[in-house]
Order: sequence, then structure tokens, then C-alpha cells
Amino acid sequence: MYPDHTHGAPVQRAVEVHQPIPYPPTVAIPAPFVAVQPGAVPAVASVVLPDGRVVTGYAMSPVQPEPVAAKPAVSRAAVNVALGGVGFLAVCGGLLLLTTFIAALTALITQLITLAAVIFGGWIAVQIFGANRHGGGTTVNIRRAVIKRNHFHG
Repeated sequence: MYPDHTHGAPVQRAVEVHQPIPYPPTVAIPAPFVAVQPGAVPAVASVVLPDGRVVTGYAMSPVQPEPVAAKPAVSRAAVNVALGGVGFLAVCGGLLLLTTFIAALTALITQLITLAAVIFGGWIAVQIFGANRHGGGTTVNIRRAVIKRNHFHG
């Protein structure tokens, strides 16, 4: 199952060695320089150094950064968030009042329907149970009726 261990010299094998070949470095070709005429001829300045030499060159004015606008004490985003919160609270209060109004209106309509049912039911009861008295009209009691040739004989 396992190879036998042989005590002897190691087996010689042919080995192929590969040497890395370096790539030549790439040289970026710089873009050609194009001279641009300045809009105005700058003033020439001369400076006398302490040892007596005179250096002449163009005076360069330092680049002035744009002035920074004064920031308000409270950021605009914070003001917008606060106004949004106030508006949300106002809407919530209005919705609360609206739902309260709708609930009260529903209760009023329910009470009116109940009152109408009680009054109409009472009127019907009076009509039914108050019919024992005959105050007027004609009452016909039919004891035996005979119908001959589609004609009623009472």
C-alpha cells in the first residue's frame, strides 16, 4: 500500500530552469509644449540681494482665493428639517381634529337613525294597536262569499 523506503541515493531527474526575462521599461513620450501668449505683459521687477547681485524677473502676484461666504449661525439644512417638523406636527394635529370630527359626525348620524327608527316604530305600533277603535270608514264582514262566473256575490 505504501511505497517501500529505499535507502540509497536520490533519483536524478532532468530539470528545466526558466529564467525570467525583464521587459524593457516603457518611456512615456511627453506632450509637446505649446507656448501661449499672456493676455497682458507682466511688469518686470528687479531685486537687489544683500551681497550686491541684482535679480531681474517678472513680478508674480499671489493668487487670491475666493472669499468664503459667511456661514450662518444655523445651517440651512437644519432650518429646513425644523420647518418640516413643525409642518408635520401641524398636519398631525389637523388630522387628529379631522378624525375626531368624523367620529362625532358618525355618532350623530347613528343617533338620528336610531331616533327615526324609534319614532317610526312607535307610529307603526300606534297604527296597529290603535285599530280596535273605529272612528270612521266602512267595515265589511264577509261570512260567506259566492263567486259565480267571475262575479262576486256577497
